[in-house]
Amino acid sequence: MYESPESCAVPSYLLPEGASISSRGELLLHGVPVSQLAREYSTPLFVYDASHIRQRLRAAKGHFSGKVAYAAKAFFCKAMAEIVSEEDVYLDAASMGEIFVALAGGVTPEKIIFHGNNKSTEELRFALSHNVGLVVVDSFDEIERLEAIAEGTIRVGVRITPGIEAHTHEFIRTGQDDSKFGFNVQNGDAEMAIRHMSKSSVLDLVAVHAHIGSQIFSLDSFRQEVEVLSQLLADVDIAEVILGGGLGVPYVRGETAPSIDQWVATLDDYGFKTGLSKGRTLVVEPGRSIVATAGLTLYEIGTIKRIPGVRDYVSVDGGMSDNPRPVLYGSGYEAFMVQRMLDPHDAKYSIAGKHCESGDVIVRDAWLPSDIQGGELLATPVTGAYGFSMSSNYNKVPRPGVVFIDETGYRVVIRRETLQDLIRNDI
Repeated sequence: MYESPESCAVPSYLLPEGASISSRGELLLHGVPVSQLAREYSTPLFVYDASHIRQRLRAAKGHFSGKVAYAAKAFFCKAMAEIVSEEDVYLDAASMGEIFVALAGGVTPEKIIFHGNNKSTEELRFALSHNVGLVVVDSFDEIERLEAIAEGTIRVGVRITPGIEAHTHEFIRTGQDDSKFGFNVQNGDAEMAIRHMSKSSVLDLVAVHAHIGSQIFSLDSFRQEVEVLSQLLADVDIAEVILGGGLGVPYVRGETAPSIDQWVATLDDYGFKTGLSKGRTLVVEPGRSIVATAGLTLYEIGTIKRIPGVRDYVSVDGGMSDNPRPVLYGSGYEAFMVQRMLDPHDAKYSIAGKHCESGDVIVRDAWLPSDIQGGELLATPVTGAYGFSMSSNYNKVPRPGVVFIDETGYRVVIRRETLQDLIRNDI
C-alpha cells in the first residue's frame, strides 16, 4: 500500500482508490503499473479507476434517502453510461448528444433529466421522441416551444436561480441573480413560471430544480439553497426537488472537501429540518466528485528548458487540448513521476503543454526530482472531470485515448484519435 504522504510524490487522497506504490516506487492501479498502460496505449492517456467511480456512486446512494443523478458533462462516453445504468442512478444530460450517448450505453430513458438554457426545438423533439424522463424548463421561450410541439403530456421541471453566491469560481457559479440559467426567484419570474406551467394543459410540472454552481466546498451554500427552496415551495404541490450544485474535490496538496456521504447526509438533514422533503423526493447531483479523483492523465516529458534566475520548464506531449481548466479558471494541479513515486520531488518546475499559447501551462509550480530527463513519464492526478469532456483538437492535436481499469483488468473505452480523424469531417 502507500507510504506516508510525506514520503510520497503526491498525497494518497489525490489518487484513485485502486492506487498503490510498488517497492520500486512505481505507481500501480489495481496492481498494474501505469507505465505499462502508457507503453501499450501511448501518451497522453486518460486512465480511470472504474471501481472508484462505482464506489462513489454507491456511497451517494447508500447515504441518501432520495435519488442520485450523475452529471454527464463531467465525463461521458458509452462505458460511463454503462456504469450509470448498472449502478441504477439517474443522469443529467445537457444536450441531444449526451442523451444519444446515454441511450447508446443503455441508460433507461425515464432516468434521463434533460437540462440546458437554450434547448432547440430539434433537441426537445429528440428528447420527447426518446421518452426522456424529465425536461427541466429554463426560460419562458422554452415553455412556448414545448407547448407548440407537444403531442401529449410532457413531464417537466422548472429551473430556478435562487440568488445564492456560492463560494466558487465566478465562471462556474450558476445560482446568483445575474445568470443565464433558470427563472429568477427575486424578481418573481420563478413564481410566475411555476404558476404558468401548473395551469398548462400539456405540461405536467413535477419537479423544481436549482443549481448554485460547481466545485463547492462549503456545505453552508447548500443549506442556503434548501432554505430558499423551502420558502418558495411552501405552498406549491410538487413531487421532486432537485438540489443542484456540484460537491467540490481536492485538486492540490492541503485542500480538503466534505466526503460524499457527509454531503448527502447533510442535505437529508437540511431537507427534513426545513420541511422541504416532506411529501417530496429530493434529488442530488454529486457532479465532479464521482469521477474527478478516479482519473489521472499520463504524459511523456519532452523538452526541458532551464532559464537561470527565471523559471525551469518541463514540456509534455499534451496540454490545454486535454486539460483546459488551468487556462480557463487558473485551476491548480499537482504533478509527479509515476515510476519515481518515492524519489525526492525537490525541484520546482512549470509543466508546460505543447500548444502555441504562452498560457498553456498545466501546473505553474510543480515539484519534481531535480534530475528528470526527457522520455520519463509524468502524471497529473484528479483529471477525471472536465479534462477529456472539454478536450479539443487545438493545433490539430489528436485527442488522447481513455482506459478503464478495475480488479478484473483494463480496457480501452475511447480510442486515441488518429491523423485521419482530424480530416474525416472535411469536405
